[in-house]
Amino acid sequence: MSIFKVGLIGFGTIGAGVAKLLLGKEKEVQTAVGHTIKLVKICDKDLATDRGVDLPEGILTDNLSDILDNKEIDIVIELIGGLEPARTFVLKALRAGKNVVTANKALLANHGPELFEEARLQKKTIAYEAAVGGGIPILASIGTSLQANRIESIQAILNGTCNFILSQMEGKGTDYQDAVREAQRLGYAEANPAMDVEGIDTVQKLTILAQLAFGASVNWKEISCKGIDSVSAIDIQYAEALSCRIRLIADARRTEEGLELKVAPTLVPFSSPLAQVKDAFNAIQVVGDFVGPVFYQGLGAGQRPTASAVCSDVIDTVLGRAAITFSTLNLWGKDRAGILVKPSNDVLRKAYLRVGVEDKTGVMSEISGILASQGISIASIIQREGIDKTNPMVNMILMTHAATEGNLKKAIEKIDRLSYVMNKTVCLGVQG
Repeated sequence: MSIFKVGLIGFGTIGAGVAKLLLGKEKEVQTAVGHTIKLVKICDKDLATDRGVDLPEGILTDNLSDILDNKEIDIVIELIGGLEPARTFVLKALRAGKNVVTANKALLANHGPELFEEARLQKKTIAYEAAVGGGIPILASIGTSLQANRIESIQAILNGTCNFILSQMEGKGTDYQDAVREAQRLGYAEANPAMDVEGIDTVQKLTILAQLAFGASVNWKEISCKGIDSVSAIDIQYAEALSCRIRLIADARRTEEGLELKVAPTLVPFSSPLAQVKDAFNAIQVVGDFVGPVFYQGLGAGQRPTASAVCSDVIDTVLGRAAITFSTLNLWGKDRAGILVKPSNDVLRKAYLRVGVEDKTGVMSEISGILASQGISIASIIQREGIDKTNPMVNMILMTHAATEGNLKKAIEKIDRLSYVMNKTVCLGVQG
């Protein structure tokens, strides 16, 4: 029975969960895996804060060389987040002959090609299940279980904070700001929630999924992305009147012209499984050409589910499964045959437009003319009196047929310049 020694960089919430699992379940893991996995060093700048973990004496250090220069350590877990110094630490770990496990989606979305090329050069692996979907084993499923399929599409809820905020607005009639404050109080949202609510976290995860499922190398900043900060309680109510719920949806779709990628708050029909996903849960629907739709749901964030995914990657690395997957998938490899990614302005979507206007004649005619000039056809027009009794303006709800992102932007810019338009137009996606 072999002993594999692990070093952990980053002892925050997730790091503490990993330490609890590896230290507290060492015998159970040994029985299941057939090897001993031993956490021998934890590196963090803060050595004083009590994380609620009973640590063996001498395991905690603030000296990174205790991990990177320790030739007995086989696997390094990176959990500090962000781009730097995480990128430097991972490169140093690989060059020191150590396999890497990370939950850092920002790092992979920004530096995936460089890191994976270095891993191949050093004949080491990078495992990253916890970077997307928390405790949902989506990367393993796409990379192994669904490998015989050509993936046709992925639609997913990938941010538990946003889903919690939208669920609060939906279930309790809470306005956006109050829902954000409640998410912060419960620890779902950071003091500055911008990464979550602006869709950045979601679009970085979509970038990783697009590489895994489609071989698509794309800069996450080039993907059409809109967060939930433009959604108000009135939109939640209009969506319900249309038998829909609003969810922040990451969408990857194979078309004849190339891969369409987008992230946006989206009206999802009650009948869709994604509409039933509430609170801090994530969900991912993958459609394969042979298997058809496959649906995954679970906690997408938090200490325990994320730590579970990290430790699963450690076990896969020990058993050699990570090496097989790493070699087979050739992620971010220069010779990997990928798919053409459509420019964000060419991505098609149906849209929900809420236009706040003065109640006067000719308004509808002029707005519909602007939409028509951009090749956007209207599927339906809805004005439901009494939904927003506190606001004197008339909310005009326009549901469009599929239009390009670029044409929608141009039309909205023109509509918002009209003298009788009282608020900026809200544009949400529509599933289907």
